[in-house]
Amino acid sequence: MKIFLSFLLFCAAAGAYGAQILRGPYIEDPTQTTVVFRWQTDEATPAWLEYGPAPRCNQIMKLSPEGSEHKAVLYGLVPNQQYCYRLYVYNAAKDGTQAPVEGSWRTLYSPERKEVHFLAFGNTAGDNAPAKSLLAAQMARLNPDFVIHTGNLTASGLNADADAEFFTPYKEVLASAPLFVALGENEYGPDRADRESKAFVRSNYSRFHDMTWSNATPKYYYFDTANARFIFLDANAAYGAVWAPDIDEKSAQYKWLQAALSTAGEKWKIVTVNAPLYSTGEKGPANQAAAYLVPLLERYGVEVVLQGADADYERTFPMLKDEPNPRGVTYLTLGGGGAAPTRRTGSHHSTARFVSAHHFADVKIVDRKMTVQVYNEQGKQIDKFEIYL
Repeated sequence: MKIFLSFLLFCAAAGAYGAQILRGPYIEDPTQTTVVFRWQTDEATPAWLEYGPAPRCNQIMKLSPEGSEHKAVLYGLVPNQQYCYRLYVYNAAKDGTQAPVEGSWRTLYSPERKEVHFLAFGNTAGDNAPAKSLLAAQMARLNPDFVIHTGNLTASGLNADADAEFFTPYKEVLASAPLFVALGENEYGPDRADRESKAFVRSNYSRFHDMTWSNATPKYYYFDTANARFIFLDANAAYGAVWAPDIDEKSAQYKWLQAALSTAGEKWKIVTVNAPLYSTGEKGPANQAAAYLVPLLERYGVEVVLQGADADYERTFPMLKDEPNPRGVTYLTLGGGGAAPTRRTGSHHSTARFVSAHHFADVKIVDRKMTVQVYNEQGKQIDKFEIYL
């Protein structure tokens, strides 16, 4: 196979364009030893993925058989490692390959490492391409370990809209940073209250992003990296999504969350949920979700909750029993990934900062200190704060 690939590369310069990569490559499901690559092409073609510990990007090769939807699972990786890759597809004459798509990623960190760097944003719904392009450029230059999306990737929830509204504008970021998503109400489709909508998530969202290591996925899951546990919830039952998992105290998701929090030990506990538990934005708080989740998050000492839904940036004071308290939970609404920013519609004593703007958060954990910096699409810092474990 290496000889065959060498032949293809030798012929690459002479060939015209062939199959076009329409979506990706993008990275999901990273662990300390595995990762999944996905991409789509406009016509059926085989593809070759070379990878290795940076800067030796051609140590190992993975063949993806002929097709238009590609998924390559890489095994035998090393924790705490920067890898690089090159992705090749045929040229039009099929006597060589096109110039490769290149990128890199990091495997998840082992527990003894005490540093994590990630970006968080959400609500990329709609066709605001200029704002998304600017945000994506700002995000790509930061080289994060991974990216968190707080939900509502597209306005319709349809797989057919995912390229224009998400994968294309954020292509450069996704090529080098594994993606984690908390399902938003849009992922359940416009008919989410209809019992006939059961297959919508499977036919759309799960076609391009599906976590694999929990029986509950893609709807709720968690992963550990370094000294932090990242937990993703699905509270869309509060928005009438009849096939979303329940969130009441007797539900499987609630009990799962309780177990995930109680076994986290001394790790940072960071929860992502689309439905905001505190918000003074246009949608306001999802009170049904907050009634069940807030006491549980406080009981187990969650440090930060990343929220979506509202197209604004909002940070609360640390909240405990509905009052500002240094020992409480800080809630961040990160819904400025492309949807038109919305204004504040009310006031609440929990609010420490509110900005109506496109934005993303740049988060760094170093041992027992978390630093959060929030930027708009022009790269201007609109908030900065620190939290200590």
